[in-house]
Amino acid sequence: MTAVPGQRNAAAEPAAARPSADEDLRTLFGPSTVVFALLSGATHLVEAANPAFFAAIGEDRARTGVPLGDLMPELAGQGFLDLLDEVRRTGEPYTGRDVRVVLGTGPDARETFFDFTYEPRRDAHGAVTGIRVIGVETTQVKQAQRLMAEHRALVEQIARQAPLAEVLDGMARCIERLAPQEVLVSVLLADPDGRHLRHGAAPSLPDFYNEAIDGIATGEGVGSCGTAAHRREPVIVTDVATDPFWVDFRDLARRAGLGACWSTPILGRDGSLLGTFAMYHRVPRVPQETDLALARVFADTAALAVERHHIEQAKAAADARARAAHDELARVVRAERELRAEAEQRAAVAAELTARVRAAAAAQAASPRPERCQLGGSGGCTARAEIKVADSWGDSAWGCSIHVEEAVINVRSVFIASEELGGLAAYLSR
Repeated sequence: MTAVPGQRNAAAEPAAARPSADEDLRTLFGPSTVVFALLSGATHLVEAANPAFFAAIGEDRARTGVPLGDLMPELAGQGFLDLLDEVRRTGEPYTGRDVRVVLGTGPDARETFFDFTYEPRRDAHGAVTGIRVIGVETTQVKQAQRLMAEHRALVEQIARQAPLAEVLDGMARCIERLAPQEVLVSVLLADPDGRHLRHGAAPSLPDFYNEAIDGIATGEGVGSCGTAAHRREPVIVTDVATDPFWVDFRDLARRAGLGACWSTPILGRDGSLLGTFAMYHRVPRVPQETDLALARVFADTAALAVERHHIEQAKAAADARARAAHDELARVVRAERELRAEAEQRAAVAAELTARVRAAAAAQAASPRPERCQLGGSGGCTARAEIKVADSWGDSAWGCSIHVEEAVINVRSVFIASEELGGLAAYLSR
């Protein structure tokens, strides 16, 4: 992992020493900055200012004796110089709330918000000689309001069981909107065995990059995410072009225009690996404490979403198994009923055939060898009587081959009787 000079390595700290959720929020939205400046004359010459004023506009511009418009040319067109002129002309103070100020120019420009008060300065005769500027930076408050609104929307999505892909995509876009500098967010999800990471969300990374890292192994030295998943610790790579963890992915990162990657593992409440949360940057960059706090806050949110998804998946699987077991039980019950009905039908047939045998035995007492089949039932049978059957009660009857076979199959106590000119030989040679 690339070392970050002068920065505490949060990954190496024991869990008990790592910042709490409240501490992360205080880091993200810490104490507001109070700026103060004394302006004089029609050009609003900067006569004096406190260190916070120069820290806000940039230490490279920390000087006095310069007109405010020359010191901060970006104010032109933002209305502040006109307001100062108005206060100087009228002698009336002006107060503004959550005033948007763009500080700096070009790639260094940043959006800030201030509560401002412009108070006229007067000489002994009451004439306005300058303006006293007092401002309280509210940028953190505005960011807090935006983050809380976005975070609340994400939690509501999770609570209403929105699809995981939708939640993770929304989370990634939220962070990209909130971050003060351009950042590209990626979420990878761990396989059940924890050995590979699968694409979860990365709305701003190119498709070819997402496809290439989908399914990467977890392990030491496998980029930022594979290593973070393996270590179960944040991995901060400030320059992917030189870091040894990125040897196998360096060309891929170059094609995607990526210069830095900070990855945080997403862990379940039991410490199991759920995935990784990564913040990419276009240029090499060292994270600030606010960056690390933002990563931790949203890694916890991602863990909540993934765990909720796993719970819903387990519930759906259990419901499916219950439905399958119910369907199987119903099938078995139907089969049992069918078998019982068939057995009852066979019993009825057997009883009927037994009755026929006994009826035939009674008729045979007068005529030992009938000409026609005696087993045809109420409808009778005109086939020639060829085979004699008997049961264990001593009853016997003559029948054709068809009805004799039916009796032998359905009536367990019936067997082929031995009789001159018939019996078993006739049955076997039928």
